[in-house]
Amino acid sequence: MQLNKTHETALTSWVISAQTEGCDFPIQNLPFGRFQIAAKKDGWRIGIAIGDQILDLREALPAVAWEPSIAKMLAPLAAGDLNAHMAESTADRSAFRAAISSALAVGSSHQAALASCLVAQTSAEMSVPCRIGDYTDFFTSIHHATSVGKLFRPDNPLLPNYKYVPIGYHGRASSINVSGTNFKRPLGQILPPGQEAPVFAPSKRLDYELELAAYISTSNVQGEPIAMADAEDALFGLSLFNDWSARDVQAWEYQPLGPFLAKSFASTVSPWIVTMEALAPFRVPFTRPEDDPQPMSYLASEANSESGAINITLEVWLQTGVMAAAGVDAVRLSSSNFADASYWTLAQLVAHHTVNGCNLQVGDMFGSGTQSGPKPEEGGSLLELSKGGKQPLELPNGEKRTFLEDGDTVIFRGYCQSPEGSPSHAIIGLGEVRATVLPARTN
Repeated sequence: MQLNKTHETALTSWVISAQTEGCDFPIQNLPFGRFQIAAKKDGWRIGIAIGDQILDLREALPAVAWEPSIAKMLAPLAAGDLNAHMAESTADRSAFRAAISSALAVGSSHQAALASCLVAQTSAEMSVPCRIGDYTDFFTSIHHATSVGKLFRPDNPLLPNYKYVPIGYHGRASSINVSGTNFKRPLGQILPPGQEAPVFAPSKRLDYELELAAYISTSNVQGEPIAMADAEDALFGLSLFNDWSARDVQAWEYQPLGPFLAKSFASTVSPWIVTMEALAPFRVPFTRPEDDPQPMSYLASEANSESGAINITLEVWLQTGVMAAAGVDAVRLSSSNFADASYWTLAQLVAHHTVNGCNLQVGDMFGSGTQSGPKPEEGGSLLELSKGGKQPLELPNGEKRTFLEDGDTVIFRGYCQSPEGSPSHAIIGLGEVRATVLPARTN
């Protein structure tokens, strides 16, 4: 995807907060979300984040004399249907982005009309941003796969297929919730150490998984794979994603068919989707170690090698219930980078998912799998950071954690910035995704 005027660093918005240092949503970002006014419950529609505001597209549609093609695309967004926009061609979506960018830029003739269409983000109730039909969770971080493998298979941590095939499983779309939705600790069958029979109990090894969510913008015909040359056009954008995991439930159930109840009780996604076009300035080369198997031909392309990876910094923060009660802010547990962590690119996930003839649908979501970096302190889960629960993490207030306790709030943050030495671009953020662990049900 080529850079254009919407990416220019010097571009500023008449929405003053969009220029605030550390703001996730400058005019170069323009992510989509689905919202309603919390106090009014006045109906869902799609909005675009700009600074600390949301451009309400339901109000913006009649406020401006848009070009007919732009007005046509605004109509389903005003009605709360992001999937319809996702299904538009890459070129049409790019034209729409350019129109919104121009309307929000300093000097726009639409400022007076659109100023009344802004809603403070603090006044909005957000939902999952689009209709998610199916959800596939991948396992793309070789560092996560290796470190977790060492806990269970010290002599053979990385299974032989890992470097040849993107590993994934079919997840549960119905239990994906928007950021801010708290959930109860799951119950399930657990095999206590040293025992032969399981017990039914609340999970004692509840964990988070630092992931990205990728949203699909193409519906391919069953039996017709999406080639690498077309795979980028099948991607709409990215969000932060927390795939909560009950490690003790998982240990008992995952053989022979993989994750089930250990994963399906709750997942949490950011309310904002940052488009692939907004991420274009942060594309970096995709490489493999020379001694590793190189991708098979259906997973390889020159474009993927040149710019298949994306430079996204990902962070995990934790605020315990004790910290919250004392008014103490969350502390950062780890940080990693998507470009360093992921062994497979998003385009490769699309190509592999469809190579057998599987038909994707607009709005389908891919989880990236836990994004752990190469250093031990860059683990994207407590399972890794605590060495399987054997080395508790000590927090600044003296509390310790091996796995999550009731009242813990986990927060993911992510942002993009240009690699050192490359042309500078505006830093854009992915917002955050957060949720709090509630006690397990008692009946």
